[in-house]
Amino acid sequence: MMCGGTSATQPATAETQAIADKVKSQLEEKENKKFPVFKAVKFRSQVVAGMNYLIKVGCQPRESLAEVGARRAQGRSAQ
Repeated sequence: MMCGGTSATQPATAETQAIADKVKSQLEEKENKKFPVFKAVKFRSQVVAGMNYLIKVGCQPRESLAEVGARRAQGRSAQ
């Protein structure tokens, strides 16, 4: 993957699940609902001045996929 380009879609890992867990509360606040199931399914990443993640997450109660984004600045954990 070259700098600025997006990776191919890959199966979710423990790392991407941890990142999704960090942004779950922000999505719940935005959507004004709770997601008892919030499982990362697949993701793409992009190297910039840090790393961007686009993560497809299986959400319940609506049995659908949501795409969440997170950014990890250089030298920091995902935000």
